[in-house]
Parts: sequence; structure tokens; C-alpha cells
Amino acid sequence: MSEYKLFINGEFVDSSSGKTVNDINPATGEAFAQVPESTVEDVDKAVAAARAAYDDGRWSGLPQGARAAALEKLASLLETHAGELAELESQDTGKPIKLARDGDIPFAIDNLHFFASAARHLSGTAAAEYSGGHTSIIRREPIGVVASLAPWNYPFMMAAWKIGPALAAGNTVVLKPSVETPLTTLKLGEIAQEAGLPPGVLNIITSGPGVAQALSSHHGVNMVSVTGSTESGKHIMRAGADTIKRVHLELGGKAPFIVYEDADIDAASSGAVVGGYVNCGQDCTAATRVYVQDSIYDQFLEMFKNKVQTLRVGDPTKESTDMGPLISATQRSTVEGFVERALRDGANIILGGRRASVSGLEKGFFFEPTIIAEDRNDAEIVQNEVFGPVVVVCRFQTEEEVLKKANGVVYGLASSVWTRDIYKAMRASRVLQFGTVWVNDHLPLTSEMPHGGYKESGMGKDMSMYAFEEYTQIKHVMIELFGEARKGWHYTIFGDAE
Repeated sequence: MSEYKLFINGEFVDSSSGKTVNDINPATGEAFAQVPESTVEDVDKAVAAARAAYDDGRWSGLPQGARAAALEKLASLLETHAGELAELESQDTGKPIKLARDGDIPFAIDNLHFFASAARHLSGTAAAEYSGGHTSIIRREPIGVVASLAPWNYPFMMAAWKIGPALAAGNTVVLKPSVETPLTTLKLGEIAQEAGLPPGVLNIITSGPGVAQALSSHHGVNMVSVTGSTESGKHIMRAGADTIKRVHLELGGKAPFIVYEDADIDAASSGAVVGGYVNCGQDCTAATRVYVQDSIYDQFLEMFKNKVQTLRVGDPTKESTDMGPLISATQRSTVEGFVERALRDGANIILGGRRASVSGLEKGFFFEPTIIAEDRNDAEIVQNEVFGPVVVVCRFQTEEEVLKKANGVVYGLASSVWTRDIYKAMRASRVLQFGTVWVNDHLPLTSEMPHGGYKESGMGKDMSMYAFEEYTQIKHVMIELFGEARKGWHYTIFGDAE
């Protein structure tokens, strides 16, 4: 099996405990790599390295152009390793190779190219004399040490989304991937060293007992950035409360997919397949609640079902595979539980709902693409995030009704509206309480535009210049202009007015 190491202060090291854990291929259910199990001591070492690298200015003190050049070199080197990263990502997550190779990895690298360019634009506002006797300047500065925790569904892409704006702004980073999918993130450390990032600027540790809690509460960490479940985000907020850290959270979702009767049903049903089953449904923006207007419900459901039945579940290494396994046996059991409870509660299983068997990969964590019909908006399967290949289809009659139902969850990450009526689309985009509203599509993102949620889907944005600002703080510098020893307002504190 391949063996990996932690990346701390520019060096590859073992865990302080010497312990390792097996990394499991979800398609085979078997171990194929060993990674160190990090400890709280490793957290302290990584934070100390990041703190020193920030405080001595080896990164934060560089001119913006120098940081931009370093990040551009890193992005370019990642491009040369893109094929290797895609294969490793597919093996570690179970996602189809075509998704990793043609989607996740190039998009992640594009995001780093974007932030390499953004590094040159860390600027404050123009000076002005707001008080009459002083010039005020706004400086925009890095925050300090950022602890970044990435999830298992898009491990490399989420790592890039986090380190891009953080490093571009001049912060130093301690990055921790998920326990299930550490490999491409650890590989990132090797490429960062090759790119010549100064020691301590980017540190990569793994999971272990107490590690996430230690990172989130560490006095040497100024900001915590997390992508994960809503429950994980709540734990991180609590852990960071004692030191009043800035917290950046991209959390769960339950995206509504609204199909009006004037929509292109062929396009909408295809969009629902892509939006619902991408990455085996393990996506916070997945189209998990499909609301279809009553007059076209039967037609849409038939077309949607026929298209879902064509999905090819199988070996992620094969070009023909559309959907791989779930990430783990635990996640598959979680998905099964949701489906079983929905059935007991009276929902109708239209398609799937069971474990899938793949020849030669009997130990893999496969699950059938599943369609459930459920019109009760308060049902668990409609309200809660399943994080698997399960799409719920619901009827609605009026525009007012569906928008109310769409907003009737605790999440607010992503949504989509399918209609030929521009007025209807614009009304929906105004009313929907979600960070992204797509019209006649679902899933596309771009590095230039922000991504983040409302409500319990989190706070803060990934990607775009809005994300760049999240990783900075502003400072007001006020300069007195006339050199007078006694100012006109001093009498309010001592002496008399002149």
C-alpha cells in the first residue's frame, strides 16, 4: 500500500504518535493506502509553523505580485499533475474518473489561477478627509493563521477553494482533509513544496482524536473555515467561541428544483438527473427536492424515471460509469435508513431504494439511484439532507405555494427554477432564500462568482472576490493633517473652549 506523511513547516513527517490508519477505496471496500493519524501535538506543531511564517512576514510581508507569482506557479504545477490527481481522487472517493478528471480537478485548479490573479488586488479604499482635519485610509490586511477543514465529497476542490483566497490574502494555513479522503490533499503538500512555497505557509495534517476540536479552539488560529455538515459547523462555532475566531462555514443543503408547467420538460428532466445524482448525490447543492406543477407532474415523472434508469452504476475507473459508490458503509447505512423511514411514513418508492450489486466489486458501497414520491412538505425525506442518490418528487399547484414550500427548510444553499417565463423566473429568484438560484439549469459554478448559503447552510462565501474579502480584515488609519498640539475639541476633556 502507498504510504503518506504529514506536511508541516515545509517537511514531510510522521504523526507524533507514529500511528497510521488505512485509507479505504469505496468501490472495493478494501484498504489501498496508509496515512498518519494526527494528534493534538501535531496540531500544535502545524499551528506554530503557520504562526511563525505569518508573524515573520515571509508570506504576509511579500509584495502582492510575489504572492501572485508563487500561487500561479503552484496552479501551473497542479496542471502538470492533473491526471495523477484525478486518478487518486477517483480511487479515494469512488467518484467516476470522468467526473474527477474533467470536472473536479480542472475546476479546482482554475480557482487557484483566479486567486493568484486576485492576490494583486488586495487594496483598501481611497483616502479622504471626512473629519476635515484628518485623512482616513482603509487598509485591507490578512487575518493571520487560518485553519481549513475540507470534506470528503469534493476533497481536492474544497481544499483549493479554501487555500486559494486564504493564501492570496497573505494568511498562512493549516489544512485538514476528511478522514475518509486525505490523499489528494496530502499530495498537494508535495506539489506545494515543489512550487517553492516558504516553509510554514501551507501545513497539511490529517484527522485523529481531538484534532478538529483542537484546531478550531487553538489560541494560535485566527480563523476557521469549514465545509461540512450543518451539525459539524455548529460544533466548530462552539469550539471557536472562546477565542472569538472568525468562522467561515459552507454547510448542508436541501436544494429545491422547481419545474413550472411552461418549462421545457425534456431539459428539466435531464437537469434533474444531473442535479440529483452527480457524485452519487453526495453534494450539498444536489437537486434533492423536485417540485413539479400538477398539470405536468405525470409526464415529467415518467420522463425523469426513464432517464434515471439509464444511469450506469459501476466501477469508477471505467469511462462508461456514470455513478460510483457512496463514500463508506456508514454513509450507505444512513441513506438506507432515510429510504426505509420514508417508506414506513407512507412515501412511494418509484425507483431503486436498495443496495446495488456490481460484478467484481461486491464489497463496494453501491446504492441504486432512487426516486421517491412524497407530497407532504414536512416529511423527513423532504426536510433533511440525505447525501445520497435519492431524489424526492413533489406536486404543487400555484406559484405562491411552491415558493413557500421551497423556502420551508432550515437550509439555504442552492436552488433552481425551470420556466420559459422570465417574469416568473425573476420573481422566484427574488423570493427564494438560497445563496444560488439557477434558471433552467442546476449545478454550474464559476470561479468568478460567489458560492455560499443562507440560514443553516452557513455563512461566508467561497470563490470570487467576495471570498477573498472573507479572508481579510480592515484597518482604519487616521492621520492628523495640521500638527496642532491642541485640537479644537480638546476642551470637552480638559480646559475651556477657545
